[in-house]
Amino acid sequence: MEEYIDRKQVRAEVRTILQNAQVRPKKFFALYFALVLGLNLIDSLASGSIDAESLLSNPLGIFVMILTALVGLILGFGCYVYCFGIRRGERMEYLSLFDGFSLAGKVILLYLVEWFFVTLWMLLLIVPGIIALYRYRYAILNLCDNPSLGVMEALDLSKRQTYGYKGQLFMLDLSFLGWSLLAALPTILLNYCSISGVPDPLTGVPGQDLLEALICGVWTLVVGIFYWGQYLGMEIGYFAISRRTSGTDPSALPENGGTQGPDSF
Repeated sequence: MEEYIDRKQVRAEVRTILQNAQVRPKKFFALYFALVLGLNLIDSLASGSIDAESLLSNPLGIFVMILTALVGLILGFGCYVYCFGIRRGERMEYLSLFDGFSLAGKVILLYLVEWFFVTLWMLLLIVPGIIALYRYRYAILNLCDNPSLGVMEALDLSKRQTYGYKGQLFMLDLSFLGWSLLAALPTILLNYCSISGVPDPLTGVPGQDLLEALICGVWTLVVGIFYWGQYLGMEIGYFAISRRTSGTDPSALPENGGTQGPDSF
């Protein structure tokens, strides 16, 4: 049965966990964002600005764009591995960021299946799509905590674990909205210039796409190291509570299998 989650209490708990981590979170996430920045620069070098008209004229750029996106997903999985580890009091080295590569196929398949289901709901209406997005929110956490799970098992567990908690997860995301907007500020400004017709200050500069990717990436890195660890830690804290109250702890799974009841938000 769902319960009210005290966000302030979870935040305080996560701060203590992060402070006690032997490998400092800011350094770990600086490495993560630096690698993501490198991937974005490689993508910009290979593909530049790919639009619908030039989509088929640059197959190498399309390949690199897809490859860098998939590697980014796997590195993101490594961030969860790190957060789970420090929550258990383990020493998590920088190399734990690459642990997801041993499960690369399953991680990518999970994200693809989740994207497919959410897209189907989005085709109906925006709100059902958003609800579906939160319904499968814990699937990747289930896989991280128990790599032996199948893709559909992780998704089904997430349905049960998020039952009654979607609203609280939404409020958690809303509490970090300011940080998210700040991290995306250069990208927002560049997109605004593109849509509104306001002259882009970098127009005509050699290597414009690469320079824009560099500016956006460095800014995201600087902002991200101050909040990303806390955000992921709180998400895992919510997951721990949801898993306990839904009866989906590993020791309870054999006794608590069953079907998902009506969804609620």
